[in-house]
Parts: sequence; C-alpha cells; structure tokens
Amino acid sequence: MPVYTCTAAQGTLTSGSKAALAAEITRIHVAINHVPPAYVNVVFSEPPPDSVFAGGEPGAPLIINGWVRRGHPQQEATRLALELSSAAARIAGVAEDHVMVVLQDGPARSAVEGGRVLPEPGQEKEWLARQGET
Repeated sequence: MPVYTCTAAQGTLTSGSKAALAAEITRIHVAINHVPPAYVNVVFSEPPPDSVFAGGEPGAPLIINGWVRRGHPQQEATRLALELSSAAARIAGVAEDHVMVVLQDGPARSAVEGGRVLPEPGQEKEWLARQGET
C-alpha cells in the first residue's frame, strides 16, 4: 500500500544500510498504520553526487518521500515522519539535519494494488479477507 522512495547520492548508502533502512521503514509503518509488512514498498534512488543539491549547493541529503492513504490521524502521520527521520539518520550514519521526510497522502480509491482499489484506512481486514475475490 505505501510506497517510500529513498533518495541519496551514489555511495551514501551501502547495500547493508539500504536493507536495514527498508526493514526499519517497514517495521515503523506497520506498527503505526497496521498493515501487513508485505504491503510496504521501499525503493532506492541513487543519482550521481553531482546531481544532488541542498540549498542550491552540492549536498548529501537523504530524502524519504512516502505515499500513504489519506485518512490516517494527523498525530500518527507526524509520529511516522519523525520515527522515519530518526531511523534514517541512525541507519545511514548521517546527521538528522541532513534527513528530510515528506509524507504525501491521497485517497485510497486513487491507488490500485494487485488489481484492486486500496481500502480506506481502518478497512484493511475486510479488504484482506476479500483478497481472493475479483
């Protein structure tokens, strides 16, 4: 259901740190938004260092963009962003002031996974129970 894209200049993240970060993003999202781990998608984008800027200058930010379904309580969305930022800094070994987390939400009905329109937050159990239906 959610899609997280982690962007960092090539060489910033090792294979191990990417795997650890993907696992931690999944764990945090599952704990806060109560979806099965298999539905959390994490993708890494690593442009060349001369293609990454912060404040108009060459930089080394770690940027996490996430798409989540609209309707989760704002307090949980804020907690999600804060926990992701802290985990990313710890795992990547960068200062937290070099981490940016942006969560964008959209209506569940605007996304399809496995050929089915996503459920509204809170309706996951019913949606999962109908998994075999077409």
